[in-house]
Amino acid sequence: MNKKLLILILGLNGFIVMADNWVVSPILPAISGDIGTTVTKAGILISAYMIPFGIFQLLFGPMADRYGKRQVISISMIAFTVATALCAIGSGMTDLSIYRALTGAFAAAVMPISLALIGDIFPMEERQTAIGTFMGISFLGQGLSMAIGGTISYYLNWRGVFALYAVMSIITTGMLLTIGRKIPSSANKNAGFFAPYKQIFSVKSNVILYLTVLAEGILIIGSFSYLGGFIDHTFHYNYLYIGLIMTLFGVFAVVGGRMSGKLAAKAGRMAVLRIGLLFAGMADILLFLSGGKLGFVMAGIGLLGLGFMLAHSSLLTLATEAAQKARGAAMSLVAFCFMGGGGVGTAIGGKIIESNGYTGLFVLYGGLIVVLLVFVTAVFSRVTCAQQA
Repeated sequence: MNKKLLILILGLNGFIVMADNWVVSPILPAISGDIGTTVTKAGILISAYMIPFGIFQLLFGPMADRYGKRQVISISMIAFTVATALCAIGSGMTDLSIYRALTGAFAAAVMPISLALIGDIFPMEERQTAIGTFMGISFLGQGLSMAIGGTISYYLNWRGVFALYAVMSIITTGMLLTIGRKIPSSANKNAGFFAPYKQIFSVKSNVILYLTVLAEGILIIGSFSYLGGFIDHTFHYNYLYIGLIMTLFGVFAVVGGRMSGKLAAKAGRMAVLRIGLLFAGMADILLFLSGGKLGFVMAGIGLLGLGFMLAHSSLLTLATEAAQKARGAAMSLVAFCFMGGGGVGTAIGGKIIESNGYTGLFVLYGGLIVVLLVFVTAVFSRVTCAQQA
């Protein structure tokens, strides 16, 4: 199958999953107002999605290695479509949380197993560019989701957002089930469910890699999750403007995805990782120092998207080599750490905002991203180089 077509089909399914994944953040004020709760309490809807999304990676990864990566993605997308439609009819925090948890559980297969497929098909010298392109298409969905979510929430209501995504998911799933049937997908009936994880964690550099991904999820997703609430609190804009401003994150994430492969070829993958973390830390500090100035807020959001993609695409590429014969498990473990960390970071972030405000969240998480950068520079690079030597 043509490699560009493969990336397109996988990317479009990643597009809708990421669009649905991140859409709650810009419409969080609308949801909280409609069901009669606060933004910080409604933040549990983000955690309700992300934590099952992370946990179910540990199941879907080994299943993909055993039964076929494309097959597992296809079945998961069908169930994801149904769960997304259910979110459109939720009436309160309890049932909405359940529907978001189901959506997150079924979405768990798509991103990591697609990345594992890319790892199987693309040689290492082409891999970061392929991963960056796939992630760029996927995060374009996340970026446009801000504008789409804000627009529909403003002119109609937040329920229309989930209804639209359910329809879009039907289309992308149909492409996967028809044209996408030609995507090569091998199965290994002898693949174990737990042995790959034991193999991965037997290597010191892998342990550090996954701890870095966990910290990245806590701090970067934890920062991103409340950007919609921060804009609403600072400027009192309507949901349309909030969505449009937050689109900057996705736009710059796409730019970062396209840049990452070329930068890695010139400067090295670890250098790109460090640059990404530096940009993300600077973004949070910029948001802390913004002082209610829209230009600084927009710059901080764009810089956060750029830094995130540079760092995350580097970590993903490194993870494709963590277990070459069980890439489904290796990439699923990345998503488990990243999205599970994001759920934890969002939950903790809500508590920080309640006690210290949005600026308290950004200065703390921004400072911790800088600490993570120092850790990566001092420990991760040294261990990786020593093992490669």
